[in-house]
Amino acid sequence: MEFPANLNPDEASPDWMNKADNAWQLTAAALVGLQSIPGLVILYGSMVKKKWAVNSAFMAFYAFAAVLVCWVGWGYRMSFGEKLVVFLGKPAVALDEKFLLGQAFLGLFPNATMVYFQGMFAAITLILIGGALLGRMNFRAWMLFVPLWLTLSYTVVAFSIWCPDGWLAKLGIIDYSGGFVVHLSAGVAGFTAAYWVGPRAEKDRERFPPPNNMILMLAGAGLLWMGWTGFNGGDPFVASADASLAVLNTHVCTATSLLTWVILDTFVFGKPSVVGAVQGMITGLVCITPAAGVVQGWAAIVMGVVSGSVPWYTMMVLHDKVKFLRHVDDPMAVFHTHAIAGVLGGILTGFFAVPKLCRLFYMVPDWQKYTGLAYGLQTGQSSAGFRQMGIQLGGILFVVLLNVAMTSLICLFIQLMVPLRLSDDELKIGDKAVHGEEGFALVDGEEGERFGIHAKTNTVFDAEDYPSSLVSRSISEVQLV
Repeated sequence: MEFPANLNPDEASPDWMNKADNAWQLTAAALVGLQSIPGLVILYGSMVKKKWAVNSAFMAFYAFAAVLVCWVGWGYRMSFGEKLVVFLGKPAVALDEKFLLGQAFLGLFPNATMVYFQGMFAAITLILIGGALLGRMNFRAWMLFVPLWLTLSYTVVAFSIWCPDGWLAKLGIIDYSGGFVVHLSAGVAGFTAAYWVGPRAEKDRERFPPPNNMILMLAGAGLLWMGWTGFNGGDPFVASADASLAVLNTHVCTATSLLTWVILDTFVFGKPSVVGAVQGMITGLVCITPAAGVVQGWAAIVMGVVSGSVPWYTMMVLHDKVKFLRHVDDPMAVFHTHAIAGVLGGILTGFFAVPKLCRLFYMVPDWQKYTGLAYGLQTGQSSAGFRQMGIQLGGILFVVLLNVAMTSLICLFIQLMVPLRLSDDELKIGDKAVHGEEGFALVDGEEGERFGIHAKTNTVFDAEDYPSSLVSRSISEVQLV
């Protein structure tokens, strides 16, 4: 019996490639990319004060582009290529046809697909770090920070944990989709960089949040949430049952975390907060990431409760009591939403991981070494469970120490060439001084008021206060500059 013509291998579809897996992997990569562009671009631009909307969005936009060029130039092969040392691969380009069209180190799809997919993870990590630096970092310093941190920090952690030759990977650390590599790294590096850059202007820290545009903030948050379908669903590198479980667990944990945060806000502060709901969403997404496809559904709910409550406490209660936390200005609360939630996720993964689910994910002969502590205690394999917890804690310590040290060295090095922080005059003005552009520049003077636009407050008057002839004008007649 012959295969249908569309299933027969040919030069463009070699016999080792699974078309369905390749299609899903490209789709998952696109979903992860949409989390950054436009997801975090919108989220950052809408959550800061109006005068920093352009700068904040542009920091994310620039990082996305810069990371991709560095990634194909040397970053991918340093993270997933031939071993140079125990924690790093050999630098090499990922641009030639022979390499890109060959089979990836995992999965039944080409290297080109894997380079693209992993590049989206590298890009969002740098953008998350940027969330801790909004509203005061010199953009020229940011332009230097992105390639340096990618090269000297991200590649080391990615190789150590995700590459089959990495030392933590060989020990048996469980990081399903980046709880360590992406989120813990971003949280620690962002907080460390924020320390060296210094705080925003005092007026910018006052009454922050609320966001400059609550609805756009929710739009950015929604893109981030739904894009996590690809973030966690793409990491088995196959369109499998485990990918389906990872996606479902991701959304269940996130929803539980969001609800937990909102309930705590309501009972403690008297009002449910939209900003708080977004923070709870993020902590849930981060916490489930290292465990997505290796824990059961009930464990995802427990993780959601923990991720919605512990970071809530550290952010809403403990933050004001600890002088050092108050001293470091972290506008997007990256430390709480990514570092704290990432640590919780790593620990809870070591507790709830199920060997059978780990077998479905890793598909390796020695899958039994991946034994969560809860499962080990239940089945009389407590030593294996404690070993797994030890490896998870060791991984956390490694990521924290590496990022504190490397991020500090990078910031000190950049400071030798350009200031890390904007000048006081630039901090007073914002986007107009830094980029010569504004995010909320409407027509002013008599021309603006003809259309109900008040230039001083950037508000549009109610149409019913004006003649019907004005109301009937088309939107194209209301000129924005």
